Amino acid sequence: MENLLRKGVTEAIRSLYNVSVNDDLLQIQKTRKEFTGDLTLVAFPLTRISHKSPELTAKDIGEFLTQHVEAVSGFNVIKGFLNVIISSGEWAKQLKIISEQKEYGSVSTGPDASVIVIEYSSPNTNKPLHLGHIRNNLLGYSLSRICSTAGNKIIRTNIVNDRGIHICKSMVAWQLYANGATPASTGMKGDHFVGDYYVLFEKNYREQSEALVDAGSTPEEARDNAPLMLAARQMLLKWEAGDEETVKLWNMMNSWVYEGFDVTYKALGVEFDKIYYESDTYKTGKELVLRSLAEGQLIRKDDGSVWIDLSDDKLDQKLLLRSDGTAVYITQDLGTAVIRYNDYHFDRHIYVVGNEQNYHFQVLALTLLRMGYKWAAGLLHFSYGMVELPEGRMKSREGKVVDADDLIDEMTATARTMSQELGKLGGYSDTEKENICRKIGLGALKYFILKVDPKKNMTFNPAESIDFNGNTGPFIQYTYARIRSVLKKAGETGISFGGENYDDLIPNPKEINVIKLLNDFPSLVKEAASELSPALIANYLYDLAREFNQFYHDFSILGEENKKVRDFRLRLSALMGTVLEKGLWLLGIEAPERM
Repeated sequence: MENLLRKGVTEAIRSLYNVSVNDDLLQIQKTRKEFTGDLTLVAFPLTRISHKSPELTAKDIGEFLTQHVEAVSGFNVIKGFLNVIISSGEWAKQLKIISEQKEYGSVSTGPDASVIVIEYSSPNTNKPLHLGHIRNNLLGYSLSRICSTAGNKIIRTNIVNDRGIHICKSMVAWQLYANGATPASTGMKGDHFVGDYYVLFEKNYREQSEALVDAGSTPEEARDNAPLMLAARQMLLKWEAGDEETVKLWNMMNSWVYEGFDVTYKALGVEFDKIYYESDTYKTGKELVLRSLAEGQLIRKDDGSVWIDLSDDKLDQKLLLRSDGTAVYITQDLGTAVIRYNDYHFDRHIYVVGNEQNYHFQVLALTLLRMGYKWAAGLLHFSYGMVELPEGRMKSREGKVVDADDLIDEMTATARTMSQELGKLGGYSDTEKENICRKIGLGALKYFILKVDPKKNMTFNPAESIDFNGNTGPFIQYTYARIRSVLKKAGETGISFGGENYDDLIPNPKEINVIKLLNDFPSLVKEAASELSPALIANYLYDLAREFNQFYHDFSILGEENKKVRDFRLRLSALMGTVLEKGLWLLGIEAPERM
């Protein structure tokens, strides 16, 4: 519809002012809800052509459109804004145009498409995934689908933080306290098993530190000299030196964690094109740091540690290598970025990481630019807010987290209970019931998290998320299932539709509202990709589902006596289902055929 108006405005300017206008001067947008109209032309940029005021320019163009463009039935001018009213009949034609597009809302990925690497998940191998990781994974995976649908070439990556002091803590604790226990011998999932030893390390380390403080040490001295911490640091040095027994233990414990991660990723429905490991990339990072040091771009301090001075960029000095030569967190990120660019020659690299790491990614990009990597200007930190529980923040070191596996199971169980109470599972086999409950539970979880502006902190409330009414995933899924039920009944009664011409059909206002929303879908996908906001898709789907349910309540579909109107409403319903399903897919949510 916007293209139709753009073409009409171009012709109006040519006829009225004898000028061929550049397309970038035509600013067309949806009319704001408080004004009458469907599309709005911003007239201010056109005054240099018309040599008239914005109001008179808009009036000239509006009058031309109503006289020469059949689709335009009226207009009004508010200051320099031309609000154009599209005729009711034109919306019926638009429905046919939309329904004939096989991949409605998608832009094909051409040879010149931007290459975007999206990194998400980034777990540590000392603990299982938790609620914070869930928000990270859902945001990253949804962004990958949205940006791909908008015509970009997407590479989904994960960096596993499988080395460093954190995993050494779990390793030390296992050596001291496990007595040879394994996930197999205890019946525990591997990532949970290793995570318990990390928590145990922190508990005993805290007790040792407190004892040293009681004996006269300062808190900092106590933290540095506690026997457990000294053992963990020694183990890190041995690991980086390639000590055979240390590396063997590291491989064994990490393998337990990876098996656990794979189960969680599969349950959550996310995947990756390439997984990188810090144990590999930190080596490249160290080489970059040492080379830049030799080139005079970095500073070696008296204790042997290596730093970059970013004070000219209004930041401070940042440690890149410790005094004992071991790498810090940013060292591996430097190496990973270079390796990934060599792998994919990306145009943009999006890091999906919480907002507590804003400073880290500022430093990362500036450091790489200082090292001469111009492509680092394409690094983008997708900074999202923290997810909390009604009772407050989670604390991994104390084991006070919402485990991802437990939450997924809890959401499925809640969906099962609510579906049974509402009587929605009658006539299904046990397998069908379980599959539907899984889709509803995960749909509720994903939608509740993704509907929130990513930049904002949020509180996750499982009970609110799974309501079958209101702005929830199950409400949208149920609307899709309702549409599928209508279409199935149409098929069972021998009703076919799809080839009709609706040029002489005038939709009612409710039908027009639905078509207008459907018409918005492609531009919304484009906006969501540009703004990196799955929330735009989520809340659009709620508006769409709500509009359809009102339409379904007010007007008969299969019971409509006028065949042309009936078939028009069936086509409208079918397209609603297609867009709801596509929109849910963009969020990583499955659309059940039945509920």
